[in-house]
Parts: sequence; structure tokens; C-alpha cells
Amino acid sequence: MSFDRSIKIAPSILSADFANFGQEIQTIEAQGADWVHVDVMDGHFVPNLTFGPPAVKAFRPHVKTFMDVHLMIAPVDPYIEAYAEAGADMITAHVEAGPHIHRTLQAIKAQGVKAGVSLNPGTPLDSIEYVLDLVDMVLIMTVNPGFGGQKFIHSGVAKTRLLRQMIGDRPIHIQIDGGVTTETAPLVAEAGADVLVAGSAVFKGGSVDNPRVYGDNIRAIRAAAEAART
Repeated sequence: MSFDRSIKIAPSILSADFANFGQEIQTIEAQGADWVHVDVMDGHFVPNLTFGPPAVKAFRPHVKTFMDVHLMIAPVDPYIEAYAEAGADMITAHVEAGPHIHRTLQAIKAQGVKAGVSLNPGTPLDSIEYVLDLVDMVLIMTVNPGFGGQKFIHSGVAKTRLLRQMIGDRPIHIQIDGGVTTETAPLVAEAGADVLVAGSAVFKGGSVDNPRVYGDNIRAIRAAAEAART
């Protein structure tokens, strides 16, 4: 996949119909999703429990775009190989999830997949300063991870702007996850983000039987973000 900074919408399937994942994935892609975001939670690092490697492997045949797997688990290193083998195109690990983020990112790269690093709202940017040359993406959390539907934490906007300066001309995506709506997407897009994760803001009001709503929601978020860049 070639690198570009165009706005990409990555719906979080944590907000999809759990009994119908295959069709939900196909529907959001047909309605304009650029990536499919998979939130993996362990009930330990974050207060929720979601998808193990077998679930991600089951999603894989339905994903035709790009499967973005966000590991909110600790320890993370023992599970990298399993999620890579399940078909992740990118694996993102949290800098807070272990003592050796450099080694974790090396382990992700060794699996032949793209590597992301994520920062919780209270974690400073200097924690990743010396691993930027290892990553394909930095994920700024704009809620505390663990649940969908939370309110956007506005300090993430200034953090995004500073991160964009740190990255310079490196080909690194900036992803935002948490509280992304038509109101908040322009704030982070203007600050330098290019990948926007949205769960409830994409899935609200729609279904596989009423897919147009997903498309309308995706288009509205994209248009709001792109307008902030002009």
C-alpha cells in the first residue's frame, strides 16, 4: 500500500452487529470505508474483553481493504505472531503495555506487517521519540481506551499538532481513535491526522439492511475532515 496523507475513515467494528460481522465488514467497505479497525481488548490493560486471534482470522476473508488491528492488551509481545498469522495488515501496540516498546515494534515488523504505536491520553509524545523510525503509524487515543461511545478528549488536538511536527517528512500515518464525529474530525484533521477511527459515529442508525446510513455517516465525517484542510 502506497503512503499518502489523504483522509482515511476506519470504522471500528466494535460498534458493528456482533452476530453479523462478515456482512457488516462487507457493507462498510461497500459504503466507502478505507480501512477496517479491529479493537482487541483483554479485560486487563483495558476494562473490556473483545476479539482473540480466531475472531480476527474469521474477519480476514471479508476485509478487502486494509485490516488495522489495535492491540489494547498487556503483555502484548506473546500475541503478536498470532494476530499477524490471523491476517492483520497493521498491528498497533500501546507504549504503556510493556517495558520495551522498541522490542515490541521490532517483533511486529519481523512478522512482515506494518507497525503502529499508540498513546493513551495521559501519555506524553516524548515516550515515542526514539521509535518513530520503526513505525508506520502513531495512534493518538482521544478517549481512555476500553469502551466505545465516549466523549472526545480535546487535549488530543494539540498533541496531534505536535506529533505532526515531530514526524516531519517521515511516511508515518497519524491515527485518531475516540469520540470522532463530524464535529471533532475537522479539529484533528487540521492538526495533521489522516486516519480517523469511528465506531458509533459510523454505525449509528444503519444496518446491513439499511446500508446507506453507514455511507452517509462515512461521507459526512470525511467531508468535515477534508474541509478543515482547505
